[in-house]
Amino acid sequence: MSDVKTRIQTMIDQHDVVLFMKGTREMPQCGFSSRVAGVLNYMGVNYQDVNVLSDADIRQGVKDFSDWPTIPQLYVKGEFVGGCDIITEMTLSGELDQLFDQKGVGFDKAAADKIREANA
Repeated sequence: MSDVKTRIQTMIDQHDVVLFMKGTREMPQCGFSSRVAGVLNYMGVNYQDVNVLSDADIRQGVKDFSDWPTIPQLYVKGEFVGGCDIITEMTLSGELDQLFDQKGVGFDKAAADKIREANA
């Protein structure tokens, strides 16, 4: 395994939830990253943000690692979940809640419900 793949795998192994994104949770640098970070922040999910803009090797490496061409990318308990569109759909359908429940990831259920109510 290459050094970059090893670094990515280590990040995924060390944290229950990892978001590879452009920017940081406090200052996203693209709308798609902002949307996913906003959902996770609002739902109170404890996650590790990885700014791909600060490391070109990680930026390309995570795309190769997941075989997914875009950023952001969300991993939950070592499993690649998807990018912005998938996370948005899962949030609105309640599937993200179910995934977090199944994987034992803490989140604010009332906040998740509020997201759905606001988008109904």
